Amino acid sequence: MIAAILAAASLAASGATPIRLNAAQRAEKLGKLQVAEQAYAALAADPDANVRAEALFRHGQMLVQSGRLAQAAVLLRRVVDEKPDAARARLELARLLDRMGRGDQALRELRAAQASGLPLGVARLVDRYSEALRAARPVGASFEIALAPDSNISRATGTDTLTTLLGDFEIDRASKARSGLGLKIGGQAYKRFRLGEAEHSILARLNGSADLYRRTQFSDVALDMSVGPEFRIGRSRISLGIGASQRWYGFKPSLRSARLDANWSRPVGDRSQMRLSVSAGHIDNRTNDLQDGKFASGQLAVEHALSPTMGVGMSVGADRLSAKDDAYSTAGRRIGAFAWRDVGRTTLSIGAELGRLRADERLVLLPEARSDRFTRITFGATFRQLTVAGFAPVSRLVIERNRSTVEFHDYERTRTEIGIVRAF
Repeated sequence: MIAAILAAASLAASGATPIRLNAAQRAEKLGKLQVAEQAYAALAADPDANVRAEALFRHGQMLVQSGRLAQAAVLLRRVVDEKPDAARARLELARLLDRMGRGDQALRELRAAQASGLPLGVARLVDRYSEALRAARPVGASFEIALAPDSNISRATGTDTLTTLLGDFEIDRASKARSGLGLKIGGQAYKRFRLGEAEHSILARLNGSADLYRRTQFSDVALDMSVGPEFRIGRSRISLGIGASQRWYGFKPSLRSARLDANWSRPVGDRSQMRLSVSAGHIDNRTNDLQDGKFASGQLAVEHALSPTMGVGMSVGADRLSAKDDAYSTAGRRIGAFAWRDVGRTTLSIGAELGRLRADERLVLLPEARSDRFTRITFGATFRQLTVAGFAPVSRLVIERNRSTVEFHDYERTRTEIGIVRAF
């Protein structure tokens, strides 16, 4: 059903008669796929942009027929990079991303296509496909690995002393900020188990991340899993889940938690998507029992496509931790904004987040309760022109500053990540 909807939309959006690539097409029809592939590859370097786009598009469709989905997605992505208003190529890319289990990215391509101004009939078909897509992502996974030079690998203070009611205490050098070169590894996978013919399913997720350093006492590893029902009400998608996480610091257990999650998402108009996430649970701090307690958090986020090559978004959130000791109980709030833009075959992004956090009480030896002001700015770039086997180079610059009334929590941090991610 979904394929039929998008195929109809794609054909309706094709517009002008395609350029004839006779030799390559004849070879493809005769089953001489290697010859056709060489011909399409040669035409992809043609000085005429229309010839390049048509060759890439037809080559991508041929690769889809032979099951080489990742390579086909790379070629279709090249078409929309060079021709952002190529509606048919973008819709085919969305359909392919859906087949690959990358529904969120498929939806983003649909929003970009709608931002380019589709004909009314095509827009209605895409609208139907968007609705169907939200219920059809069966399985998916992603992976990232990067080198990460970091000015402060433990988010530790650079201050020399800690102010207490008994005077200033000197902070040991081992507890202060230090730089290091790390290896960042991250990945996630999900699977939906259909419940009959209805648009309901059981969704299982697994996420993992690791920041590994030569000084193993600073290595930070986390694993998270969740499972629960997912269903649809009108245009809204709702998922509920029970989850658990485990964190190791220095390869020693440091934190574990169990929680309940609820997520709601809904399209707003043709170009926007709204998401609401809430969770509540219990934290078990393995190094300090006074920090054990209950937590709750929530976040509302909106993403909007300004054009086929540009999008923006913002989010607001709040967190609450009720620990055994009121001095470790905290309430926080945050606001963030981000934007992305495709420049040729490079995607540039920028994001900023501001946060406040305050403890209920002060620790016995400290003159005042903890109060933080947090700032993070992130710059990123993905270079799809260098994509190999579906992976593309990526670079990020992250700048953090946390100002705190408790010196141990007052820190600065600059981190660079250079690595590869799955491009689609």
